Amino acid sequence: MFRPLELFIGLRYTRAKRRNQFISFISTVSIVCIAISVTALITVMSVMNGFDSELRTRILGAISHATVSGLPGEAVRDWPRAVKIAEANPHVRGAAPYVEMEAFLQARRPSGALVRGIEPGQEPKVSDINTHMVEGSLDELRPDSWNIVLGKELALTLGVTVGDRVTMAVPEFRATPMGSVPRLRGFHVVGIFELGMQEFDSGLALINMHDAEKLGSLDGPTGIRLKLDDMFNARPVAKELANDLGQFYVVQTWMDSHANFFSAISMEKHVMFIILSLIILVAVINLISMLMMLVTDKQADIAILRTLGSTPRSIMGMFMVQGVLVGVVGIGFGVGLGSLLSWKLPVIVKWIEHVTGVTFLSPDVYYISEVPSKLVASDVGWVTLVTFVFSLLATLYPAWRASRTQPAQALRYE
Repeated sequence: MFRPLELFIGLRYTRAKRRNQFISFISTVSIVCIAISVTALITVMSVMNGFDSELRTRILGAISHATVSGLPGEAVRDWPRAVKIAEANPHVRGAAPYVEMEAFLQARRPSGALVRGIEPGQEPKVSDINTHMVEGSLDELRPDSWNIVLGKELALTLGVTVGDRVTMAVPEFRATPMGSVPRLRGFHVVGIFELGMQEFDSGLALINMHDAEKLGSLDGPTGIRLKLDDMFNARPVAKELANDLGQFYVVQTWMDSHANFFSAISMEKHVMFIILSLIILVAVINLISMLMMLVTDKQADIAILRTLGSTPRSIMGMFMVQGVLVGVVGIGFGVGLGSLLSWKLPVIVKWIEHVTGVTFLSPDVYYISEVPSKLVASDVGWVTLVTFVFSLLATLYPAWRASRTQPAQALRYE
């Protein structure tokens, strides 16, 4: 009448707890522990995804997805042609030439910096610096204006602000009656930007590309920066461009220049997943203890079922159904709560900061001042799968013990 019988009896054991309320309590605790563990794992993974996405956005807002450069020590040959070839690729959204050099800046205090010569009209095609201007504008970097835009931390180090003057020394020595001296040039500070990344805010300065060419005695840009439609497709696109451009050009991607950094983030995410999975394993141990107590409590029932013709496999299935059901309910609550918490985490953190007056990520210390969160469906799927597998494995031993029950011994004192 009831098919399948294992499912029917397993569900009935789950509902009927009048004989032993303690088993019912342990079952509830198992569900709660699994739900909390799944919630914690999904939330932590979402926060790590948020930090990863935020760092990628900020770093790739200053660097490019891919870079076309000339041979070492040479400017890019026929760069307008190279730009046209790059823009003809369907995966390239923008291309802009640039000149890059190391320089020494002197104002109230000295500091080294990476100086990048750009074309203000084309730079927004490949970077987001124009949207992170604190003061001034990139449009002030006109040819022969000898103007400069500094990162916020670099400006603080130099002790300058908009309207002040900065002296730049580039490592190109000229012979004079006084000996070899570096090339010097004065610049007017016309803008300050803040990307939120120490690497760029404290060490990057922007000038006009033609001014940079004159300062470095170059006859063209040192490279072309590219923005792609998909940054994770950078390497295949780089291979295509290398074939189209020819042997006098070198194509590199952001994965080459920052591979170690993002690999470290990815490794940390995987390690955190493994560590937090152990929390789920601890929660599943409660499930094992609950099933073992249930098997002991149902010895007489198991013996009667065996006498009526139930096979050991059928008995095993009855208790596996209950264990899996507890795991599924815990997973359901955990996924729902974890997804909701990940979705609303930035708002929740702001509310806690407002109520307690405690700032978790102070802007004076951290460059990411808000707790980011990015819920990824694949992470939720992996957490669900791992928890379900743990719950399924936890049922095997108690169910096997139940299937080994001998009817005569179990009914001896009944």
